[in-house]
Amino acid sequence: MVKSMTAYARQEEKIPLGIMAIELRSVNHRFLEMSLKIPEELRALEMKLRARIKKNLKRGKLDLVMHLHRQQADNQPIAFNHDLAEQIARTLHDIDKVIYNAAPVNAIDILNWPGVMDSQAIEQDTIKDALFALLDKAIEELQDGKKREGAALEQMILQRVSDMRKITGMVRQQMPELLQLQKKRLEEKLQILKADMDNERLEQEMVYMAQKSDVAEELDRLDTHLDEISRVLDGNEAIGRRLDFLMQELNREANTLGSKSIANVMTQASVDMKVLIEQMREQIQNIE
Repeated sequence: MVKSMTAYARQEEKIPLGIMAIELRSVNHRFLEMSLKIPEELRALEMKLRARIKKNLKRGKLDLVMHLHRQQADNQPIAFNHDLAEQIARTLHDIDKVIYNAAPVNAIDILNWPGVMDSQAIEQDTIKDALFALLDKAIEELQDGKKREGAALEQMILQRVSDMRKITGMVRQQMPELLQLQKKRLEEKLQILKADMDNERLEQEMVYMAQKSDVAEELDRLDTHLDEISRVLDGNEAIGRRLDFLMQELNREANTLGSKSIANVMTQASVDMKVLIEQMREQIQNIE
């Protein structure tokens, strides 16, 4: 199944502490790279979160942002870490002495410092299950989005594969006639050179030119690579790198086909193939 690396998901749930939300954003990347922004009081769970994500995603740059909006009871006093606030203020005052024209810092800046306004500490065991359940929902939503976009990418690639098959079929169909014309032209040229070359040399030249004009092997390899692309698209593993390798092989054969061109139709076929290959390559960069 084809999956895109580009997707977005957001899940939100009400828990006893308040409202918890998780946002996932994924874009294309050569490897799996994760960036997690979670509340400091839940930082100890980061490695477990990363392991959970790694089980489900293979490639892409993933940004996770977790929001925890706590609900403050009306009769619950505001928890203010006086010692930390005093320490921060004293440090800022010392910094002001060594920095010329330092920007002023107000009370709100200190209150926003992590740990200054600290409501009741979070018991991680009580929130862990809800956190991982919410993460699983977000990952599932992300995967659904990756599959939808992947299906569109798959159809685009299959259409290009079909177009390339038509080109290789057209070249195969016209090759006997093209080779016959090429043989006739060679015989005419060799007749002119016959006076200056012995028969053995003439035969060697004809064999060499015939081999150079034969593109049957290139067409066979092109068809084999196109078959492999169709097979890979039906797989369930991460296929982006495999498809990228096949694009390199297709491009190699298309270049060889162009270098052996004996008629404008073959040159045009080579150019058309390389255009289709480049279109596929651009989209494959987004496939997991």
